[in-house]
Amino acid sequence: MNYIADLHVHSPFSRATSRECSPTELFAWARIKGIQVVGSGDFTHPGWLQRLKEDLEPAEAGLFRLRNENITPPHPTQPATPEPVRFILTAEISCIYKRHGAVRKVHNLVYVPDFPSAERINARLTRIGNIHSDGRPILGLDSRELLEIILEEAPEGFLVPAHIWTPWFSLFGSKSGFDQIEDCFGDLTPQIFALETGLSSDPDMNRMISALDRFALISNSDCHSPSRLGREANLFSTDYNYFSLRDALKKNSRDVFLGTIEFFPEEGKYHLDGHRACGVRFEPNETRRAENRCPVCNKPLTVGVLHRVLELADRQEPLYSDTSPVFHSLVPLAEVLGEILRVGPSSKAVQRAYWLAIGHFGSEFGVLLRASKEDLARISPLLAEGIIRMREKRVMRQGGFDGEFGTIRLFDEDELGRLHDSFGPFLGEKPRRRQK
Repeated sequence: MNYIADLHVHSPFSRATSRECSPTELFAWARIKGIQVVGSGDFTHPGWLQRLKEDLEPAEAGLFRLRNENITPPHPTQPATPEPVRFILTAEISCIYKRHGAVRKVHNLVYVPDFPSAERINARLTRIGNIHSDGRPILGLDSRELLEIILEEAPEGFLVPAHIWTPWFSLFGSKSGFDQIEDCFGDLTPQIFALETGLSSDPDMNRMISALDRFALISNSDCHSPSRLGREANLFSTDYNYFSLRDALKKNSRDVFLGTIEFFPEEGKYHLDGHRACGVRFEPNETRRAENRCPVCNKPLTVGVLHRVLELADRQEPLYSDTSPVFHSLVPLAEVLGEILRVGPSSKAVQRAYWLAIGHFGSEFGVLLRASKEDLARISPLLAEGIIRMREKRVMRQGGFDGEFGTIRLFDEDELGRLHDSFGPFLGEKPRRRQK
């Protein structure tokens, strides 16, 4: 079975997360996006684990279904879909500890196939620190020791280092990370078989580093509200169960792990270097010339993902095998529509257009990945042109930096004005002129 999986989300118990992140809302938005497997998020939090046990029931091996799937769709135009939505038990743990003379801050994802495994892990973690205060617990626990706990308490579980290039909290982060995976996980490194690349990098960047060749590269939304599901996701062709998904990552071959859905990495908020408070955005060579200092205030710059990748790269070009998974760089549909309509992605005009597109094509990925140019043009020739440009990576990019998201544009502003003069952007709806 071919399916899409978003394997990193959060619950309302995590900081800065929407209260709408309930199993029911995650289920509903998974259908809207076209996702068939979604992470539960935050099983380490006792309150959320109890909620999961109440709202979910076992389905296929290691997967769970919503007990009551007869829910009201978020919008009346959303079509009924026969595709199932399943949950996989997931958690993210923030490990802060000292190793090799430096403080390390590494986030790790944990996956398990059943509630008893989650409960055994939680029992061990409770003896180490407070798992009640945050859905993503902060523990003074070495990443290697966390992996050892997983192997002991949940032998069928696995650990994936999260968003591995993020400056502040990751395996390779410029502020607190390592230069080699072995430095982090030591003798247990062979137990790691997948890495989460994060929004600010893509497979092309990671495949510049030969030391990462053996690892599957996964991508997830890390969403803090249900509508953000699927910003990044994974494509599988396996039997529909936890164990086949896990084994596909271990195999890391295109016949079972088809690939990933990615942000354009420049849109990620840590792609470039910089200092947001002073509006300084630098490419790596500019940072080196500035000796890693902000030219405005002289404070240290936040060294971003591209800079760190180039520091560790030992290739001039990314290298793939004949069986390597592929990847698709996409822009969220609301952002595409916002550019076309010249309004913000959360505006009423975009919402009307979004639900119209979902009603025609069944899901967001139905629009972004599968709809033909001809079918898209029946809705809007301008939308069709934008989607094709996106799929072909003919976009204009301004990199994010120091916590500020970057910008991906499909049209030059003058060109967009000329196209608007030729035809309406969405079934004759008149666009607003952008204020100058």
